[in-house]
Formats: sequence, structure tokens, C-alpha cells
Amino acid sequence: MAFAGRMIDLLFGRPLATSEERAEHIGPLAGIPIFGLDALSSAAYGPEAALTLLIPLGLVGVHYILPVSGAIVVLLMIVFFSYRQTIEAYPQGGGSYTVATENLGDSAGLLAAAALMIDYILTAAVGISAGVGALISMAPQLQPRTLELCLGVLLILTIINMRGVHDTGVVFMIPTYLFTGTLLIIIIVGVVAALHAGGHPHPVMPIPPVPPATAAFSFWLILKVFSSGCTAMTGVEAVSNGVMAFRDPTRKNAKIALTIIILLLTVLLIGIAVLCRAYHIAATPPDQSGYESVLSILTRAVMGHGWFYYLTIGSVLVVLALSANTAFADFPRLTRAIAINNFMPHVFLLRGRRLLYSWGIYVLVALTAILLIIFRGVTDRLIPLYAIGAFLAFTLSQAGMVVHWKRQGGKGASTRMFLNGLGAVATGVTVVVVLLAKFVEGAWITALLVVAMILFMRGVRRHYDHVSRDIDLERPIQPADVIEPIVVVPIDRWSRISEKALSFALSMSSDIRCLHVQLSEEPDEFCRDWEAMIAAPLRNAGKCVPKLEILQSPYRYIVQPVVDYVLKVESESKIQKICVLVPELVVRHWWENLLHNRRADLLKVILLVKGNRRIVVINIPWYLEHN
Repeated sequence: MAFAGRMIDLLFGRPLATSEERAEHIGPLAGIPIFGLDALSSAAYGPEAALTLLIPLGLVGVHYILPVSGAIVVLLMIVFFSYRQTIEAYPQGGGSYTVATENLGDSAGLLAAAALMIDYILTAAVGISAGVGALISMAPQLQPRTLELCLGVLLILTIINMRGVHDTGVVFMIPTYLFTGTLLIIIIVGVVAALHAGGHPHPVMPIPPVPPATAAFSFWLILKVFSSGCTAMTGVEAVSNGVMAFRDPTRKNAKIALTIIILLLTVLLIGIAVLCRAYHIAATPPDQSGYESVLSILTRAVMGHGWFYYLTIGSVLVVLALSANTAFADFPRLTRAIAINNFMPHVFLLRGRRLLYSWGIYVLVALTAILLIIFRGVTDRLIPLYAIGAFLAFTLSQAGMVVHWKRQGGKGASTRMFLNGLGAVATGVTVVVVLLAKFVEGAWITALLVVAMILFMRGVRRHYDHVSRDIDLERPIQPADVIEPIVVVPIDRWSRISEKALSFALSMSSDIRCLHVQLSEEPDEFCRDWEAMIAAPLRNAGKCVPKLEILQSPYRYIVQPVVDYVLKVESESKIQKICVLVPELVVRHWWENLLHNRRADLLKVILLVKGNRRIVVINIPWYLEHN
């Protein structure tokens, strides 16, 4: 046990006391990898998702990536300024669920919650699959092992995140800044080369030729390209959801982290679009042999195939895989916020050994694994499900902030309302565009899951409301209800275990029923010993003698006759409680349970299922000592 404890501490860190929570708070530099990885890493797969849809247009399609990326950046700026307002108004963590619930009501809040939960699950799945996709670009022979690699990365991420927020930030800092640094170098070198070549630079190494056009331009195709490219905006809301993770001053540090994340993402998106257009870089089909990611082609074109290429693609691989950390950071916080309002099971309120809401992580890991298995870990198959949840949450959050500023009033309220209103309109239109463009390709699954999640959360709330109505008590205890119960003690034979149970029963009540199930018509050993071993000693000591109830069981059933008797006694007694004492042998080793029948466990379960408020089940354990 001591060795196992040391191994757990080594993997997940030592347990943290509640008083150590302040030490887990982070600054802006650590906040960028924790809350910004999803947004930053989307620069690796957002443009590629758009370019993949532009393949049928050939070289003309490559030229469209720049205006599409420009439109996405404009939308990104609107959302950025809106979320700065959200951080200012909700320093306790103004996630879309909280903002929508407080300002638009429970229905809007549940819609935001369902959208965000699905978005976080997809964030984890898409990030991991994109990271593995980058690895396959370097080593195509690994393509048949895509799913196994995805599940392995998920396991590593789980272990890292179970160590807590602070340790996670430290681990993710180096790959995050290496990723952004190498891409910025590529963009600077590529732009300088393009300027020197008059806008038509020559690749350092040969790149795949752009395939000929097989389709004509259409407005519908551009809408689909825009909707796929919008996946680059997912994760922008993460900082506003996790404001409380930052050290004081929380508002300022959260805003600094958000600003740096958005500026870096903007430079990456525009830089990649400019270079793809300048170098005539198109996407390759992701599910065919010879697949190579856009970033891999771009890096070879600008920097060649030397050590810098492997450093860049390695950092892309690591950061894409680690981008799922945004979901690990925010999903447990979101489920906790929902559970506080009784719309999710209360298990999500429990904090684990590292001050984490561990059950949120467990559920996220399980659902992400299921999603990866269903879609075989291929990013392009997951993209159609993506972005809808994020933009729906954006819209509800910004609409809620409009109502918030209207209620608050005061100086500057009109400007703030305009910013958040513009954000709500822009992201709302994007939701419609993405839903229409991706509906047939799989967006209908996301829409259906949102509805299912809302129904689930409402069902949970109804259950908790029913429990509250049933058990809440505002009056003091009524002395008239404090009467001796009828105590039922099932006994198979006379032993130390049954003696302990009977002794406890004698301390509780004078109305005791000893139940003995007899399998034959002839009295067995217990019946013959009753008078000498139990009745006579109690009578001589002036104690009450329990009533012996013999239950005949010609078909050799043991548990069911006891249950039937208890239910019969309960129906005949209109006032008294029925206490069933269940004697049970407790062994020291798990394998010793295999050597004994488990009738006691079965009896308890059936009584709990079939019983009612007046039936009480009490376990009477007898602990077996070591030899």
C-alpha cells in the first residue's frame, strides 16, 4: 500500500490541502498555455479545414483563403472585445452558462451549457486527432495506428491534468511558446522572402502541386469554407470561464492573457493565409495516402527540410495534442457551475486530491475516448461537428451581457451594450451559417446532442426538486414519533455474528423478531438450540425474549422469504418503524469473499429497492481477525 501511494504521488502529485488553493493560482504567462492552447493551436487546423474544402477550386481556391481568413479575424476581434467586457463584469468566472442564466433565464443558460459541454468534448477530440495527424505527416507509416495513438495521447493528457492547474501550466509553457515562436519565425521569413520576390517566392523545397480545378466557384462553397475556418475561433471563451484561476488582480491578469492569445492567433491566421497564397500551397486529402498537413508543406517551402522543420512540426504535434487541455481546464468548472444549480449530478461538486473537480475530468475523458473511437481519430471527420457549440455559446453570452449592461446602466453602459450586441449578432449569424453549411455533413448530430443534453439536465433538476420537496423539514422533531421500532433479525445459525446482532437488537427495542428460514419440515439445529442458547438465558436475566419466527422454504429460497416477511410486518404496522439488522461476516482479503455466500449483500439491496420510508436496514458487521 505504501508503494502504491508513492506511485500515485509521483504520477498525480501529493494531495493538496484546501488552504493551499492560493498557491495553485496562475499568472498571465501560465494562463496562456492553460486557457489559450485550444485557440492558438486552431491556427494549425482551422486554415487547413478551410483549404481542404477549397481543393475542388484548384489554384483559384488557394487565393480565396486570404479573404476568408480576414473575415474570420474581423469576427475574432468582435468576440475579443466582447469577452473583455465579460471578464470585467464577471470576475468570479463569467462563462456563457453563468452570463446567460443570470440575464436570460434558465432555458438560455441550459442551451449555453449544453453547447459548451459538447464544444469542450469536441475540443479535446479534435485537438488530439489533429496532433496525431501532424505526427503522421512526419511518419506516414503510422497512419494505420491513428486511433491507438489518439487514445495514448488522451491517457498522457489525463495524467498531466490530474496534477492540478499550476503543474499543468508549467508543463505546457515550453511547447506552447516553442509552437508560437517557430510559426512566427516561419511567417516572418516567408513574408520577407515574398516581398523580395515581388509576391511570388520560390519554395526552398518542392511542394505538392495544386491539383486542377474540378468545380466552379459558388457562394455556398465559400460559406462552407468560412464555417470550417471558424473552428480557429474555438477556445476564445476559455479565459472568461476560468478568471478565478488567475492570481490577484484577477481581472487584469485574465485580460492580459486573453489579449496576448488573441493577438498571437490573429498574426498566425493572417500569416498562414498570406504565405499559402504566396507559395501556392493547397491542402491534401486527409484520408488518402500521401497526406501532408498544410503546416508541414508551408514549413518545407519556407525553411526547408532540416532541423528547423522537425522542431516546428514536433512543436505543432505536441501543442495540437495538448490543446485538449483547454477542455480539461474548463469542462470541470462548467459542470460544477451547472451542478450548483442542480442541473447536473452533485458528484461534479466534489474536489479531488489536487483541488480539482475530478469527476468532470473523468467524464470528459470517457466521452472524448468514445468520440475518438467512433470517428477513428480522423480530424476531418470531427470538424463538421465543431464550432456550432462554441458560436452558440458566444451568442448567448454576448446577448446576456447586453441585458446585464442595460440593467446596470451608468456611464459607458451604451458603449458596452453596443459591443456585446454587435458580438451577439455577428456570432449568431455565424451559428446559422455554420449550421446550414455543415448540417448534412454531421452538424445535425451536434444539434441533436444539444437537445438531448438539455433534456438530461432538466431531468436531473426535476429529480433534485422532487427530493427536496420530499425530505425538507422546517418543523422541529415530534416527540410522539419517537417510539420503539419493531426489530427484525435474520439468523441462519447460532454464532458470534448472530449474538452480536441480537445483543444490539435488545438495546434498541422490546419487540424483536428473530427470523429463521427452515429448508426442511424437521426442526434444524438452530430451532433445537433456541430455548437453551437464547430464550432461557434471557428469561433468567429478566430480559425480554425475542419472538422466533420460523419461515418454511420448501424450494430452498433464503432471501425472498425474509423480504416478504419484512414487507408483511410493515404493512400490518401503521406507526412503528421496521429495523432490519443484517449480520455479516467481513473478511480481510478480497479473495476470501469468494469462499462465503453473499446473501447479506443481496438482502440489503433488495430491501433498499423494495422498502419504503418506515423500513430501516442496519448492517451488523463481524470483522474476521487474522490467524
